[in-house]
Order: sequence, then structure tokens, then C-alpha cells
Amino acid sequence: MAKELDELLDEVESKFCRLDPESLGLAERPKGCGSGILSNDQNGAKKKENLRSTERFKKEDDLDGLISEIFEEPSFDKKSFKLKSKSSGNTSVRASIQVLGKSCSPVYLGGSTAPCGIGTTTSRRVCDHLRCIACDFWVVSYDDYMWDKSCDYLFFRNNMPEFHKLKTKLVKKKGARAYACQCSWRTIEELTDLQSDHQLRWVCGKH
Repeated sequence: MAKELDELLDEVESKFCRLDPESLGLAERPKGCGSGILSNDQNGAKKKENLRSTERFKKEDDLDGLISEIFEEPSFDKKSFKLKSKSSGNTSVRASIQVLGKSCSPVYLGGSTAPCGIGTTTSRRVCDHLRCIACDFWVVSYDDYMWDKSCDYLFFRNNMPEFHKLKTKLVKKKGARAYACQCSWRTIEELTDLQSDHQLRWVCGKH
């Protein structure tokens, strides 16, 4: 490094500090007019100034080179890192939506012995996420109960979904399941396809 610096200084000195006075037209100029040949002190100051400028430019070049090397490292890939993170996040979100967005098809009602879950043609499970599109209430169900015959529209309209009020019209019955929203109610004992009851406006509210 020291040898290269010496060679660089020699080159700067030969170009800027050892100019022929005759080639610059200074030999014939009269002394004392402020445009004569530089004295030894002036030459020394010029050399120091050129040396400082050269060293400053070299340091700046070294710094630029170091920065370029850092950003050119294969492991320093900001763009790919962000894209991978974003892709992983989107995958997780899509998976969550798929898990939470499944609907029963067809929708089944059933007694207390029928298993609950997502109903399909092969897995005949009772939907436990029913919602009424007429009154916009979630459908409640009570295992081993049936609705009393005296139930009417106003009873459910005024008491849904408070169980301590609804239980006054619930009658215990083994194997039955009592369903109700704010406008409709049913007692079911056997596995039943919801489409067979055209008066109900119940749909699967997704699992």
C-alpha cells in the first residue's frame, strides 16, 4: 500500500509540481508583478495540498467500494426477504379463511344423539352454526328437550335468546333436540334434511 501511495504522489508531483516555466510562459515575465515562478515554499505548500486531495479521494473511493461489496453480498437480499415474509403471511391468512369458511351441504337437523359438525352427503352431521335469515338471529338448540305445545311467536319474540326465560316452555325428552330462533321453533328427534321443511329460513352460518 505504501509503495502504491509513493508512486501516486510521484505521478501527481510530475504533473502538477514540476512544470517547465518556459512552457507556461513564466520565464520572461518581470519579477515583482505577482505572476513570477513559484518559490520553494510555495512549491512545498502545493505538494502538501495535492497530497491531501489525493488521500481524500482515495478514502472516498475505498468507502464507496466497501458499500458496494456489502450490498452485492448474496445473503443481503432485502427484496426477496420481504417477498418471502409476505408470501408466508398470505398463506397463513388463506389457510385460516378456508378453515373458518366451510358450510354444510346439505344442512341437517337432528336429535341429541346425532353428532354435530360440518354436514356433507358422506358425513351426515348436524349443523350447530345455524342462522335465521328472516329474523337475523342465531339458532339455539337444547339437547334432550322439546318445546311445549303452548309456544307461540310472541313468546320467542320477547324471550330470545335468554335461556332462563325460554326454559319455562322447555319439556325434558330423552333423545330430542329443541331448536329456536326469534321467529321459528322446532323439536327434532331424527336426522332431517333442512330443505324438507320449506317454512324454515335457517341456513348454515359457516364453521
